[in-house]
Amino acid sequence: MNNSYENSFLSKSIFNTQNIVLANIGWAVLALLYFLLFSAKVPGADGIESRAEWYVIGTNIFEALAYLCASILCLRNWLSPQIVSGRNVWLLIGLGMLSYFVGGIIFGYTEIVLKDEPDMSVGDIFFVLTYLLLGAGMILAVASRRINLEKWQWLIVLAIAVFGSLLAWWISMQQETSPELLVAILNWFYVVSDVVLLIIATTLLLAFWGGRVSQSWRMIAAAAFSLYIADMWFKYAQGPNYQSGEILEVFWVFSGVLFGMGAALEYDASLRRTRRTSTRKRA
Repeated sequence: MNNSYENSFLSKSIFNTQNIVLANIGWAVLALLYFLLFSAKVPGADGIESRAEWYVIGTNIFEALAYLCASILCLRNWLSPQIVSGRNVWLLIGLGMLSYFVGGIIFGYTEIVLKDEPDMSVGDIFFVLTYLLLGAGMILAVASRRINLEKWQWLIVLAIAVFGSLLAWWISMQQETSPELLVAILNWFYVVSDVVLLIIATTLLLAFWGGRVSQSWRMIAAAAFSLYIADMWFKYAQGPNYQSGEILEVFWVFSGVLFGMGAALEYDASLRRTRRTSTRKRA
């Protein structure tokens, strides 16, 4: 009776999986419309074109809330003993999302309030942590599953790895090399990390395809692809006249949204699997 009551309550709760997914999709659509409608630069009193400060604040809010919600949903998976892909996987991804949220807040404060755009800031500590935690979590997810890809699937992984690496290298070559060694190392760390996450995401997408939690890992793979697109654009667009809020930066919001959707879908799939197992045992 308790299980029946709990299942009924969860299905009627406003925080059920369907509502969470719809809310995330709605947030992504709102973010896209916001970027499309208000990202144009307008001339200021000095004649220099720039984006309105309220617009930049809005882009930071969209991004921050996406990653904060993703971290909460991932950590909810970590707290669930029924989770299919392993609690440690979601702990690492959840901490990665939380690190990105904190890093984004610091970056936004530095840019909007302090009116400064340093090559490095305290926020970079949290961005570095994000990549390390995400990479560790996704590698753990791959390691927990027996990888048995077909030859054509390995060719897809190889093709994406080559394309992603060449694109990242070409974009990096377009930028001036920083005279500061630590800044140069940090920049290359981001580039290499993006490519590594792209490769892992492709492997995960193919490895989990058609499995019982395939939907959730498709979202995670799409999140990693979105993060790669936004990071590569940011790397390409950087320069003395760069201003935050370009349209392709919406992929940072998409990435946070997709991580959150992946976590919610896995939670739902794990819960359903537990219910089926309990039903079989009672039968």
